[in-house]
Amino acid sequence: MLKKILILIFILLIYYVYTREEIFQEDTILIGSSLPKSGIIKSWGDSVIAGSSSYFNYVNETGILGNKKIEFLTYDDQYEPELTLENLKKLIFFDKVYALFGFVGTPTVKSLLPILYDENIPFFAPYTGASFLRNEQNKNFVNFRSSYEEEVENIIQYLHNKKNLNRFAVFYQNDDYGEEGYVSLLKSLKKRNLSLIAEGSYKRNTLSITHAFNEIKDAKPEAIIMIGAYKSNALFIKKAKENENFRNTVFCNLSFGDANAIIKELSDLNTDTKNLIFSQVVPSYTDTSIPVINEYQKLMKKYYPNEELGFISLESFLASKVLVNAILRIEKNRTRQKLIDMLKTTPKNTLEGLELNFKNTQLLNKVYLFNYVNNEFKELE
Repeated sequence: MLKKILILIFILLIYYVYTREEIFQEDTILIGSSLPKSGIIKSWGDSVIAGSSSYFNYVNETGILGNKKIEFLTYDDQYEPELTLENLKKLIFFDKVYALFGFVGTPTVKSLLPILYDENIPFFAPYTGASFLRNEQNKNFVNFRSSYEEEVENIIQYLHNKKNLNRFAVFYQNDDYGEEGYVSLLKSLKKRNLSLIAEGSYKRNTLSITHAFNEIKDAKPEAIIMIGAYKSNALFIKKAKENENFRNTVFCNLSFGDANAIIKELSDLNTDTKNLIFSQVVPSYTDTSIPVINEYQKLMKKYYPNEELGFISLESFLASKVLVNAILRIEKNRTRQKLIDMLKTTPKNTLEGLELNFKNTQLLNKVYLFNYVNNEFKELE
């Protein structure tokens, strides 16, 4: 009998060791990310780091978290899934970060799912609108931004319902990101009894857009939905604007296309910016009528004076502020589960001037459409 009791106690001890919540008591709160710090979409990584770090630096300097400090640890993945997976393993198993934050890209994040499903680690504010991150069963995932499906629907609603356009084509990246946008586009068109008149794709991390261009040009589309990275999108737009078949075509870019980088690329290519639409998941970074955007501008100028303001750094700044607020509201022992719970119960007024509401696994549930006129982004009504 005693032997059985001892065996039972041993089993219970093992169960406790492997199921108990790890407590993070260190004064340094380690937040980890994998993003492109080099390669074809390097500007994405630069913007995420600048926006997030400007707020983390402010938090550390002013003592918002008392004697605790935020350390933002980032590894370069060049927007390649294999590198992202290696970085994730380092962050979780070697660095033992408290939370994962600000990962960039759909194909890169998708490669992490098996580990993320097994490890109950907070995975907050990835820069992707992928549907697989918006599954209610993913208890440790909390998105900040709206989905690609919402972005595409808003674009089509504007072009078809308000501008009476019917002839749509798609230019997309041939990977999980492109597929997410492509499927969302088909769904949105089907609601209106429409279908694509042409489509063309290109390989991720390349500028091989000629085949896609040739697949689309003879269809003479009224609008092209562009589900690509900024250099590829900009090169396609330049080539199209030199062709008579695209004289009046509207080029519509999703938020991951990086509006600021596209405009810069087009300027470098001496290409005009007429007939461009940009979908965004945050308001204009110049809208100083919103108090939190005033704060963003102030802290960016203080900590990253040489970094141009933009949509991506604004998004990362806002998400960082939400993350710190969640950490601040944790009582007693700091665990990962408590952070997940705090993120999901973020107060609506955490970002002054913007309303937050956790639903559909995301906090900021709005899409904004812009064009670029007189050297600035103007919101479309």
